[in-house]
Amino acid sequence: MKQKPPLAFSLFLLFASIGLVPTVFCQNPQTPSVTVKTVQTPIKIDGIINETAWEGSRLEGDFWQYFPSDTARAKGKTELYITCDANNIYVAAKCYTSANKFVVPSYRRDYRAGGNDNISFVFDTFNDKTNAFLFGMNPLGVMREALISNGGSAPEFLNTFWDNKWTGVSKAYENYWVCEVSIPFKTLRYKDGVAQWNFMCYRFDTQLNENSTWVRVPQNQLIFNLAFTAPLYFEQPLKKPGLNLSVIPYARTGFSQDNTAKDSRALPQNGIGADVKVGITPGMVLDLSVNPDFSQVEADRQIQNLTRFDISYSFPEQRQFFLENADLFGGFGNQNVTPFFSRRVGLAIDTTTGVFVPNPIRYGARLNGKIDNNWRLGVLNLQTADEPNKGIPGTNYTVGVLQRKLFSRSNVSVIFVNKHNLNPEINPRLARFNRAAGIEYNLASTDNRWQGKVYYHQTFSARSRDQNFASGGTLTYNKLRYQISLAGDWVGRGFDAEVGFVPRTGVWRVNPQAQINFYPRNRVFNQHSIGFTHEQFNIFGTGLADRATGLIWTVLFTKTGRLTAQLLNNFTYLFDKFDPTLGKAAPLLAKSTYTYNNFQFLYLSDQRKKLSMSTQGTVGQYFNGKIISISGALLYRFQPFGNLTLNYSFSRISTPTAQNIIYLVGPRTDITFSKNVFWTTFLQYNTRTNNFNVNSRVQWRFKPVSDFFLVYADNYFADSFARKNRALVAKITYWFNV
Repeated sequence: MKQKPPLAFSLFLLFASIGLVPTVFCQNPQTPSVTVKTVQTPIKIDGIINETAWEGSRLEGDFWQYFPSDTARAKGKTELYITCDANNIYVAAKCYTSANKFVVPSYRRDYRAGGNDNISFVFDTFNDKTNAFLFGMNPLGVMREALISNGGSAPEFLNTFWDNKWTGVSKAYENYWVCEVSIPFKTLRYKDGVAQWNFMCYRFDTQLNENSTWVRVPQNQLIFNLAFTAPLYFEQPLKKPGLNLSVIPYARTGFSQDNTAKDSRALPQNGIGADVKVGITPGMVLDLSVNPDFSQVEADRQIQNLTRFDISYSFPEQRQFFLENADLFGGFGNQNVTPFFSRRVGLAIDTTTGVFVPNPIRYGARLNGKIDNNWRLGVLNLQTADEPNKGIPGTNYTVGVLQRKLFSRSNVSVIFVNKHNLNPEINPRLARFNRAAGIEYNLASTDNRWQGKVYYHQTFSARSRDQNFASGGTLTYNKLRYQISLAGDWVGRGFDAEVGFVPRTGVWRVNPQAQINFYPRNRVFNQHSIGFTHEQFNIFGTGLADRATGLIWTVLFTKTGRLTAQLLNNFTYLFDKFDPTLGKAAPLLAKSTYTYNNFQFLYLSDQRKKLSMSTQGTVGQYFNGKIISISGALLYRFQPFGNLTLNYSFSRISTPTAQNIIYLVGPRTDITFSKNVFWTTFLQYNTRTNNFNVNSRVQWRFKPVSDFFLVYADNYFADSFARKNRALVAKITYWFNV
């Protein structure tokens, strides 16, 4: 039966979201506040809180438990201190412990907080509870910094790839450990003359098995959610921190060799370039890059894609040029449709092989940040190089974004994306230009109970297309005892966002979900929930294409492990031929339908243990056959010098006529000799792509945000171990503050 797409779906979510606005203004009477006093003498950062400047700077209020409960004060006492001078803001913490048996995975910077001892400081410098800077320390003085976007309402909105200059020292004593932190005002973004920020602090204590927060945060929210920050007042309004200019030049040397090419000689990989960061205002930064090079960026971990669709959206952006205010550019749409995906920039199809390959970027400019408390602006322009031998023309990318804050934490944003091929004669099959424009409204209530968005995007190309639009949205109500959400998208057949991510066109999707939470608080279970999910895709003019309906059980164990289990009933209508065994059986016919049931699970063990694991899988029916697919990782920690990890993936897919066994094995060593010298090596043996990969990277951070890298990469055919290609690159970067 043919079904019509939900023409009113986006409007329904829009009116529902705006209609909620009067209900979201509420204040937490238990929220503390703090006044930051200004001192005249800089504080020595040494892990000893003995300067007179710390006197009178201690924050009032004891910490609250976040785990295992969220209704009691923390058992582990934490004392916080904050002060500032004309150039820096200083933070110190005294963290009491029952014993000094700390869990510290390694000396690796930018660790994730879960499963180890650490404390984090969060600064919402524009007082909007939407974007913030995070700085963290552990008992061994290992540092981490991150950017929080979109209110911190989902794990992916914490970006730990961001780097900048600051200092911190930790010291452990008999029954407590201390950290001192100094953050230059030049590292942060804020409005000139401002007298208020928002602040939050949270701590992980593995010995008490306790997570705690300075501001009380309910367990149904993420611990770094910015809805639960508190006012931080400055004794004196902050001034612009003088000239804010950083120059980061690099030099690279090495070689690469492609053994599959006609000319397989080793080619030099020498180059120089530079990045420049200019603080136009305390809230606005201009990033410039000439001949940028990303050879030091760690290679993506390979995964098995058993689906019929592109899954590249699951790989994070790691290039520093794109990270600050990344949500401003890349927050449009969702994982099913977005008009701009930064990983598309600097990547093009080699017409001689038909695969995506890196395309050198000649220059880039990126203006981004806050104009004032209500407006954010982002403008990006990059130019890539001509590569005639690969059929890749030089391309100019331009992106413009403007965002306006509404109400307490909501906003409305517009985006324009332009991709322009400057030399179409290199590949006449490519369109001369491809453009996209969009508008969306993002909802976030003061207490974060209501979240959602509504969007409309449209593309424009030199080749005219019908139905060149996409629209949709989400709406979620999140309380301690239950959550309800409704999401959907409508993607036209002609929606062709070449710089975005659009795995399916000509479809509309609807996805209602609901769950009920229970808090037994016994020796085994800390929390568990039972939920219902239904997701279906319909094709315009045809009807149902895919559907997955089922029950979900999620468990959070008292010892911090986690389990999610799903029973799903699936329906698939094949529009094209498809071999579920991925090459071992005759393809299933187009226009055939399949209904099948399977069981899916995800388990994460207690990360505090020296040996921990994560595993996920699917077992049961699969189209007209059966599937057993399991993937995950085993990790052994030999703290503080690193860990050994075995990533694995195994799939056995069978049909009445054939069977295929696919496996991927990826051992990885991460050795941290100190807080400045790291060595990472991983191997990946993938029968799905017939590839065996070796990647080894040495990093020496000889000064803050200044590094030497030595990177070696090698690829072989997995079936014969004949070499495909190899590369060896040495690179040095240095951060100058002018």
